[in-house]
Amino acid sequence: MASDQRWQPKVEKNLLKEDVLRDVKTLQCHPLKKNQKVNKLNQMKSKIVALSKNEDFKILLKKKKISNKYITLFFGTLKDKDNKKLNISFVAKKKQIRGAVKRNKIKRRLRNIMNEAVKKISINLNYSYLVIAKITMLNKEYAVIKDTLFKDIEKIK
Repeated sequence: MASDQRWQPKVEKNLLKEDVLRDVKTLQCHPLKKNQKVNKLNQMKSKIVALSKNEDFKILLKKKKISNKYITLFFGTLKDKDNKKLNISFVAKKKQIRGAVKRNKIKRRLRNIMNEAVKKISINLNYSYLVIAKITMLNKEYAVIKDTLFKDIEKIK
């Protein structure tokens, strides 16, 4: 057993390398210019990055906020932030929304909405965002939630 555990990280690294190499090879098969290959590789990476430090959450909770029926959106500037990527985290409170399946569904919806928002709306990347979901979001249609969230994001400039 000990030998299997020792080899597992190496196998995982090799699998990850193979995936990246396969993606690069598929890009090289297409007749693209050198700079277009680099752009394609950058597009494969996500532009959305989650907040990681507890201090970041505490700072954002003291900053500006916008609230509606479905979410509360906190936003503000943080130190040491990359302005090329969108810093955002999604929270579904355990005390409000019982059941992990429901909380995960809400967070999945919010992530999809934000992915669409990055493509369609100009979002201020200087800010970091914290989205806290409310229980009312669970029973509403995706399109309604998307519209209200888009309106709130457009208010932030």
